[in-house]
Amino acid sequence: MTTNFEALLDAFHAFLKIEQASLARDAAAAIDWAMPARTLEPKTVPCVRHIDRIQDIAAATAQPLVRLIADNRKALRWGQTYTKDDFDSNFLDNYGWVELFGTRGHFANDAVAGGFLILGPEVVYPSHHHQAEEIYIPLTDGTGWRKGEGAFQVRGAGETIHHPSNINHAMKTGVEPLLALYLWRGGPLAAKSTITGAA
Repeated sequence: MTTNFEALLDAFHAFLKIEQASLARDAAAAIDWAMPARTLEPKTVPCVRHIDRIQDIAAATAQPLVRLIADNRKALRWGQTYTKDDFDSNFLDNYGWVELFGTRGHFANDAVAGGFLILGPEVVYPSHHHQAEEIYIPLTDGTGWRKGEGAFQVRGAGETIHHPSNINHAMKTGVEPLLALYLWRGGPLAAKSTITGAA
């Protein structure tokens, strides 16, 4: 594991510590940040191409994190939960995540998973749910977020978005891509979400 990955983990931790939302701070305080490192084979996905644009539009407070993601993009193990049996090629070309820590992450943690989600522009991530509680902090502006049966609400960079266990939620990007920090806890950390809405 390179020191660059350690720096990314440190920046992730530092970002959560200064979060204004108590939910994010409480989640960060409960994590043992002395996590063992793993050696993972790098893997990429098509949505990584959006990182350069994300660097241009990310919030100032997120720039240290985004710069480290950009600098390490080829060394990280990017993934996708879904396949062509679940979604069309447009979604799969514009969706992906990297788990920094968790059961599949660059740092081992069996209780909490954390990392980053990318969605390309003009993409709908349809209603879905999972057992794990989820906390998102968008690092870019302009994405619509929906919880339950409500309408999409555009949320700004730095806002905390909370999805309790098994509640339906969805995202819809606008003209710009989304980069969001995420935390999963309280359920299977590698479980596939149940899709309940149409793309």
